[in-house]
Amino acid sequence: MLRLGSPPSETREMDLDDIFLSRLKLMIIMAKSFLNGCPLGEHRRRAMLENARYIETECVDLGDMHSGFLDRPEGSGEVEYDHVFYQRVKLLAVMVKAAAKGFPMGEHRESAMRENLDSICHTLMFNSQPEDMAFLKVA
Repeated sequence: MLRLGSPPSETREMDLDDIFLSRLKLMIIMAKSFLNGCPLGEHRRRAMLENARYIETECVDLGDMHSGFLDRPEGSGEVEYDHVFYQRVKLLAVMVKAAAKGFPMGEHRESAMRENLDSICHTLMFNSQPEDMAFLKVA
């Protein structure tokens, strides 16, 4: 039998940061697929809106809580991001909401969205293991 998932020694309960990062990854995939010209149906628009609203709200809370880069003691195994990262994620959420609502996306907005996505992805890759970032190749 094939067993998937983490080894028992590395399992733990999910916390709000895990949910935030999972939703952020989903939003990155949604934004990249939008920029690559994938069609936006009603269900996809609604999913983009709901996810972006959640991310935007959490960015405000998490950005206020985390004042510096790597505040937690070394060796804790938990990664924190600086306030600029949360501001970029919040900006991406606003851009995704605008795209999901059908607002026009000009050349400059698209390039700003791509630049912001690249910066967020770079930060995520900097703070994560490369094999954990396979989701970025989806879109």
